[in-house]
Amino acid sequence: MPTVELLMPKLGESIIEATILAWNKKVGDTVEVDEAVLEIATDKVDSEVPSEVAGTITKILFSEGDVVPVGEAVALIDTGGETIATEVKSSTEAPKNEVHEPVQETLTEATKQVQSSNISASEGSRFYSPLVMSMAKEEGISMQELEKIPGTGKDGRVTKSDMQEYLSSKSHKPAPSVTPNPPAQEKERIKEPALTKPVTTGNVEIIEMDRMRKMIAKHMVHSKETSPHVTTFVEADVTNIVNWRNKIKGEFQKREGEKITFTPIFMEAVAQALKEFPYVNCSLDGEHIILKKDINIGMATALPSGNLIVPVIKNCDQLNLVGITKKVNDLANRARENKLKPDETTGGTYTLTNVGSFGNVMGTPIINQPQVGILAVGSIQKKPVVMETEHGDVIAIRHMMFLSHSYDHRIVDGAMGGRFVKRVADLLEGFDINRTI
Repeated sequence: MPTVELLMPKLGESIIEATILAWNKKVGDTVEVDEAVLEIATDKVDSEVPSEVAGTITKILFSEGDVVPVGEAVALIDTGGETIATEVKSSTEAPKNEVHEPVQETLTEATKQVQSSNISASEGSRFYSPLVMSMAKEEGISMQELEKIPGTGKDGRVTKSDMQEYLSSKSHKPAPSVTPNPPAQEKERIKEPALTKPVTTGNVEIIEMDRMRKMIAKHMVHSKETSPHVTTFVEADVTNIVNWRNKIKGEFQKREGEKITFTPIFMEAVAQALKEFPYVNCSLDGEHIILKKDINIGMATALPSGNLIVPVIKNCDQLNLVGITKKVNDLANRARENKLKPDETTGGTYTLTNVGSFGNVMGTPIINQPQVGILAVGSIQKKPVVMETEHGDVIAIRHMMFLSHSYDHRIVDGAMGGRFVKRVADLLEGFDINRTI
């Protein structure tokens, strides 16, 4: 039986490389179909790579920590089951900054560009992926300058987003002049200070951010630097929704085998409003507005680690309430179990975050770039409310909820941003108490 290559899988439209976090198998181990062979990480999410065949691992082509392009072979599997004596390439036998020879005869375009470049991925103190090296070549960035770019990837490696942020900041300020060979007496003066732990006083504990927290921090700062944020608030009477859910939730769980929460109902209303306000469902590229025809709503999800991830419900407007509910439950559960696929966190056109799940009444959410809007729904609380009736005004106990809509003022003005969130509130208030599902 032939030897089969285990390839780095396609991880989404915008992802072309991934970092190997850990090998679950070693040379000589047998694997079953769909059994996880290694764990990988991208700029979006961590995931596992399963084997598509049953057999024996005969060779491991990359070490933990290596950045591998999509489509590259990472291991060889003998489907005949015969063990072939092959040395395991470990981190002690092969340094992480080694440029590995690909198994496939056809090199990726990014790799070809790196090989033709006048700088090498192994010249610096850390490994650089073919994509990063290609970007460095196109922008005329020397290895000396590349070494100074802070990386948020594993072991401080530079990712695509790191390069994009660096190039963006570089375009807004003049590049510092560099003296190729400074005199000996000048070396100490221009020498950069060594990185040290922050100096603090008192009873403190210094904790380094994990990889995901670094990415979140970077993404949030980038968003605030990119978009002028405006937040508009509306209070909605969601009594009909609360009463309807209380009426059908038992039957729904018995029939569908899962719970129905308020989030799918909010998603449905947001999807309808986005169809009516297409400029809220867009992105901005320079002076060009990119209207998105698909309505893909991201769902901010808190993880047990305290970090945050945003799985995306694709074509949300084409799903009924049962379909949205199943998608919401499935993505939320797998997000908390770290089982999301990278493609399930990409392609979002708008984001919904439920701050009410933590008991918060409202918030001012930060836009998930490159989107132009994000909606936060607060906790549902009983309040005395003045209501108009045919017999005059009365005070009644109603279930009320705040909606907070943050939007990019470069493209969404206050009038549009305000009308959009008011439309969502109107859809929620007009929910049919007799609706069947």
